[in-house]
Amino acid sequence: MCGIVGVVGRVDAAPRLLEALRRLEYRGYDSAGIATLVNGHIERRRAEGKLINLEHVLDRHALPGTTGIGHTRWATHGAPTERNAHPHGTTRVSVVHNGIIENHAELRAELEAEGVVFETETDTETVARLLDHHLAAGATPEGATSATLKRLNGAFGLAMIFAGHGRKMIAARRGSPLAVGYGEEEMFVGSDALALAPLTRRIAYMEEGDWAVVTDSGAQFFDAEDRKVERAVKLTAFSGAAVGKGNYRHFMEKELHEHPVVLGDTLRQYIDPSSRAAVLPELPFDPAVVPRLTLSACGSAYLAAQVGRYWFEQIARIPVDSDIASELRYREPVVPKGGAAVMVSQSGETADTLAALRLLKQLGQKVLSVVNVDESSMARESDGKVLTVAGPEIGVASTKAFTAQLAVLACLALGFGRARGVLSAEDEARLTAALLEVPAHAAALLENGEDIQDLAREVVQARDVLFLGRGSLYPIALEGALKLKELSYIHAEGYAAGEMKHGPIALIDPAVPVIALCPSGPLFEKTASNLQEAAARGGRIMVFTDAIGAPSLRRFAERVVVLPTVDPFVAPILHAIPVQLLAYHVAVLKGTDVDQPRNLAKAVTVE
Repeated sequence: MCGIVGVVGRVDAAPRLLEALRRLEYRGYDSAGIATLVNGHIERRRAEGKLINLEHVLDRHALPGTTGIGHTRWATHGAPTERNAHPHGTTRVSVVHNGIIENHAELRAELEAEGVVFETETDTETVARLLDHHLAAGATPEGATSATLKRLNGAFGLAMIFAGHGRKMIAARRGSPLAVGYGEEEMFVGSDALALAPLTRRIAYMEEGDWAVVTDSGAQFFDAEDRKVERAVKLTAFSGAAVGKGNYRHFMEKELHEHPVVLGDTLRQYIDPSSRAAVLPELPFDPAVVPRLTLSACGSAYLAAQVGRYWFEQIARIPVDSDIASELRYREPVVPKGGAAVMVSQSGETADTLAALRLLKQLGQKVLSVVNVDESSMARESDGKVLTVAGPEIGVASTKAFTAQLAVLACLALGFGRARGVLSAEDEARLTAALLEVPAHAAALLENGEDIQDLAREVVQARDVLFLGRGSLYPIALEGALKLKELSYIHAEGYAAGEMKHGPIALIDPAVPVIALCPSGPLFEKTASNLQEAAARGGRIMVFTDAIGAPSLRRFAERVVVLPTVDPFVAPILHAIPVQLLAYHVAVLKGTDVDQPRNLAKAVTVE
């Protein structure tokens, strides 16, 4: 969601800002803009839609200046128009903003009462007008910033430039990530280390409530009380190499085909192949004695946590609560003394998950985060972290990061089971062996995906689709429905197969495909029985199964896609891949924007 980049440099800023914004496209946006300081005056260029539109504007109206800010906007307050695109500002100041200013209406009314005229519908303009108000009264940029920040409620990442201050930028964050990059006699600001990677790998991450004065010679950091503070400069893991699609049509297609490598790399971090034992990282709590776990996340990461709940309870025999992060805080959870939490996120910047993390820490829980970005806010604020090894994921719809999360949670469940004395060495060896076989099975599945493409040709005609699963495959049914919705805009619902009789069976219709995850195993017969009930009522049954389950399902299923036969323990990981592939192929057939579906953002950094 929204991207910020800023440069205090030695060469023209606009081309560098545009290139950095391209690396932020994956976050999701609907307009973009750049402002620079030209001979001490602020000039800006903005455009609705994709960055190519902004590039055309810059081709027609060049934008010089070596100090500047850029932004990709995901609309919250105000329509996604050029008028509402960032940067916003006055002749004295220009601002880009990620987040939401919750008291913007109150501040706007206050300023309008003093005669200030607003030009847009955005909450961000309120920040610019408030800064301008203080500057007009004689405040320095630093003084205006300090006074303005103290009036703002909500979440924000801000970058600001000021007329007459050609080698200065001020950045501030509260609830929205922001980093400061260090170059040679030039400095940078960005909401994402990936955006800054072509410019520098030396980065200082701003802490909650920080603001910073950035000049070409360095940065001075202040905390929320305006006290000078130090922030360590670190080398980011991201390189300046372009993140490309290679020979694939879309980033999502490329990332789908990276499942085997990502699973292999992640599992190698947490399994000793010689001993067939899970190797846990240093944990902030003792899994042998922790009385209860709370799992929390958003979106696909929450569905990975739901699978993890099955694994932790079945394998480690530990009680588990599992909550959508945006709901956890509002049910006022009762957590035990000495309890622990496992948070799951790809970006490590999801606002709702961060808020849940902070609440759980306030409640005395030790927090372990499963995250893909080592330098993220979640990784830094947790008591401990376990990294997935998925690499940058550019497609908005999570794919390889999801299976990497599942792999990590599976390894944690095994390690917890051994630590609690409820998992024998023999069973652990059997289950780790099953995990280590998954990358090869995933590769075989991807190499033989014609049946899934054929299935997509059937599904693309539907207005409604039902996904069914049972046990640990129920969250994968939810994942299949979520991916189909977000990529193809086809209405889809995921249900526990046993719930069909309790209402959803009323939806059965020859026009509604029923896509079931039904591999052989202890729950096969029950799931097959549920499917037969749907088939008897005219349902179009389409099944993902294995060679053992296929013969009996073919008697009533319209289509049967045969996957590799695996241990039921790892079936959720393997079955996640075909439901993601199906959604991808349906979206391609429909001609939707696969990598950047409408209305969606990669990292949801506002609540």
